[in-house]
Amino acid sequence: MSDELKHECGVALVVLRKDGEYYRQKYATGDYGGVKLSILLEKQHNRGQDGAGAAILCANPAPGSSPYWIAKSASGTPLADVLGMIGRREGWGGRRESVFLGHLRYATFGRNDAAFCHPFVHEASDLAHTLLLAGNFNLTNAGELFDDYAKHGAFPTSKADGYLLCELIARELAEMRCVEGDASCQCGALGATHHTVAAALAKALAGADGAWTLCGTTGDGWAFATRDPHGIRPGFCYIDDEVVVVASERPAIQAAFDVSPEAVEELPPGGALIVSPDGGFQMAERNSAINAQPRPCAFERIYFSRANDADIHRERKALGAALMPQILEAAGAPIADIFFSYIPNSARIAFHGLLEELFSRVFSTELTGLTRLSGGMPPDPKDPVNPVKSIPRFGEIAVKDAKFRTFIADAAARREFYKHVYDVTYGLVRPGRDTLVVLDDSIVRGNTMKNAILPMLDRLGPKRIVIASSAPPIRYPDCYGIDMSTLGELVAFRALVNLLDGGVGSRRTTGNTADDELRKALVGRDDPIAPTNPLAPLYARFTEEQHCQEIARLLTPHGMKAEVVVVYQTVENLRKCLFGATFDDQRPAASNPELETQNSKLSIGDWYFTGDYPTPGGYKVLHKALLNYLERKNERPY
Repeated sequence: MSDELKHECGVALVVLRKDGEYYRQKYATGDYGGVKLSILLEKQHNRGQDGAGAAILCANPAPGSSPYWIAKSASGTPLADVLGMIGRREGWGGRRESVFLGHLRYATFGRNDAAFCHPFVHEASDLAHTLLLAGNFNLTNAGELFDDYAKHGAFPTSKADGYLLCELIARELAEMRCVEGDASCQCGALGATHHTVAAALAKALAGADGAWTLCGTTGDGWAFATRDPHGIRPGFCYIDDEVVVVASERPAIQAAFDVSPEAVEELPPGGALIVSPDGGFQMAERNSAINAQPRPCAFERIYFSRANDADIHRERKALGAALMPQILEAAGAPIADIFFSYIPNSARIAFHGLLEELFSRVFSTELTGLTRLSGGMPPDPKDPVNPVKSIPRFGEIAVKDAKFRTFIADAAARREFYKHVYDVTYGLVRPGRDTLVVLDDSIVRGNTMKNAILPMLDRLGPKRIVIASSAPPIRYPDCYGIDMSTLGELVAFRALVNLLDGGVGSRRTTGNTADDELRKALVGRDDPIAPTNPLAPLYARFTEEQHCQEIARLLTPHGMKAEVVVVYQTVENLRKCLFGATFDDQRPAASNPELETQNSKLSIGDWYFTGDYPTPGGYKVLHKALLNYLERKNERPY
């Protein structure tokens, strides 16, 4: 993804099912849980760089001592800070530790300071009422939940959604753990069961609209993990006789505990994993009354999750392979005159899929014909008259200089420096002859593409530059964790505005403005709850080709010598490639057959491309984002 996006978060939970002496004897370490938590956080460091936090619960703490240890950092190196603090744990020695909770933060709400870092804590003198909570989540209705919470006699001290969720869950846990009808109930540990904890979570989150994977623990040792009913945010678990583990990514658990992919299970959408203080666990299934179709986030598969997950690795390769016909058509040149590359590094796996498909098609087509001509013998590649001349040429055309910084105040000079964020490889592209194909995993705002990447590529002298995105055009805002909720920043939406204003290929009546068309689309569609998409009919006025041409025009910087063409993945191919399917139904499945079976039951979370949101809050945010655009308000719509 050439545009930097803040997104997602990462969580980690480790519950020890044995006492400390067991781990000291078997693993020769007195800090088994701390080491495992540190590995889980390190292996998910891609999921948050604005802050980090960790908490460790003491089993059966002595009165007068703290029941938990906690550390947070929002410095320039937050994860390193927290890992160091976990290793030292000053003033904490000699405790029997039972639950380890960690978090990595990307800020979608609040400032980058430690006060907004997880875990959040609800303090209480009763351990059963104390709660520590961390999560990967985003709520579309945090304001409404805040107002409702305050109206019922509570006094919330923050509007941060993490704080609010912590307070809501703590309240329901306290109420559920009371002995019904006993006025003298002290809400102690005896009032808790796997069922009551699961019921408290379900009730606390019943009014929440959004996406979440939450991990937490009470002060007396009841630990839990739960996902939103649509399974938008990822969550995985591993359980054996020694530990119960939860993390946002499967490979992190595999690495930390040296287990196979099959040993790591997905947390069920809408369900909850509950672990008692003695290590007993129960998986509470989703409430059957909740009619929510799983809608896992497609961006996890395309970009956010680490590619060392085998399924995600296969899917990204399939996305690259699926683009090959469109890329060759857009290049409009023989393969011998095309140079293939990718930007940025996150597109590398999709690029491998593209290359495999290129070589497969080239050699299967040419060698089949050559074998017939040579009497059944394959041609010798060293033969100077060998007609196999269309071997794809490829290489790493650009590498981002991560250490490049400039503090120059002059705007013109700063723009010039910005063009050199990437180091370019000279001598691979033949000036005036080659078409340069560059694969990206997605194009969101297009700022980096226009201001840095395309000017850099143009210096190489290609005749044409084809920018290929392994994701479809991002036409709609997101409100479930990805930082792209402002419509006016999306290059695909800006292209729609231009087309409505009479831009390239427009078929509407001249004289109207885009603002008029957008306002008309909102008429009769301003119900904040109604699941309506006011933009879909406007996008439908134009063909995919018209839309791509206008995006290419918007991305082309002034003075560009090479022609710029933009190619996008189709939504149809995206759905075929994800969750175990292949882009070509005539081919054998590339992944586990069980995943392919699941794929028929899944609906991909592709609302950023289609406007088909999984919750009412998504449509409410879309309406608000469109109103903000019309009123020229550059602010978050939720």
